[in-house]
Amino acid sequence: MSPETAPHKPYVAFRYANPLTEEMYNKLFEDGFGQGRGGRAVAFTQYPQYSCSTTGSSLNELWKWRQRLEGKSSGGSDIAGGGNDGSIHWSVIDRWPAHPGLVDAIALNIEEQLASYPKEKQKNVVLLFSAHSLPMSVVNRGDPYPAEVAATVYAVMQRMKFSNPYRLVWQSQVGPSPWLGAQTSDTVSSYIKEGQTDLILVPVAFTSDHIETLYELDEEVIGESGHKDTIKRSESLNDSPVFIQALADIAKAHMESGETCSKQMGLRCPGCTSERCAESKKFFAGPGETFATS
Repeated sequence: MSPETAPHKPYVAFRYANPLTEEMYNKLFEDGFGQGRGGRAVAFTQYPQYSCSTTGSSLNELWKWRQRLEGKSSGGSDIAGGGNDGSIHWSVIDRWPAHPGLVDAIALNIEEQLASYPKEKQKNVVLLFSAHSLPMSVVNRGDPYPAEVAATVYAVMQRMKFSNPYRLVWQSQVGPSPWLGAQTSDTVSSYIKEGQTDLILVPVAFTSDHIETLYELDEEVIGESGHKDTIKRSESLNDSPVFIQALADIAKAHMESGETCSKQMGLRCPGCTSERCAESKKFFAGPGETFATS
């Protein structure tokens, strides 16, 4: 798709599973990037919607290892768009909650599942968009995640011409502290009590299957509902060709833009007190694009 920016090589870095960020960074060195040799790298988050606890945490980890492995030894700039000192030139795709390809891929999977209901029932099936919840302490700090997930949901329903009633719900709460609700499991139980048993759960912040879709939604929420025939889940995006094309389009557009990150990346949460977050944002957004909190 983009021979003018080729060759391209993909790397994977996880926050809490192998390969970890440190391993990825050392692999870049082995392949001839950094350590005085420069090179360009794009950190492409696979969370469509930004949260300080997901993308933010991952980018903070990337910044940490950059500082440890390159920041001081190269003796150069802390600006992602720099690279004149021979360190890796970083840019970031930090969010993409309403990209048309993402929206289309989610909508197509919903429509495929809707088609499994009798035709006369399809328009009354309730769509429950389910995303991983956040502690209210994080939400009240000003985390942008709830708004960005809602943006995805609205874009999908707009693409579907608001064909069905829908709600945004939240899953995976742990511990006794207050979390963002309504909870997915509680919502399903409430609708069943009201006699609404035609429901489709839509993973809206997870792009691939894992324990929170295959077990929490499929086995716990749906499996224990007593209505497995009418409460269903739309497929996760996984290897959907529409989704894969969206990822390629996002990466190509980013490389052509010349931008180091989105405008939102430089804006700290109003209640942020993390110095690591402040320094990470300063690195990726550049010193003139970061807005501090009081």
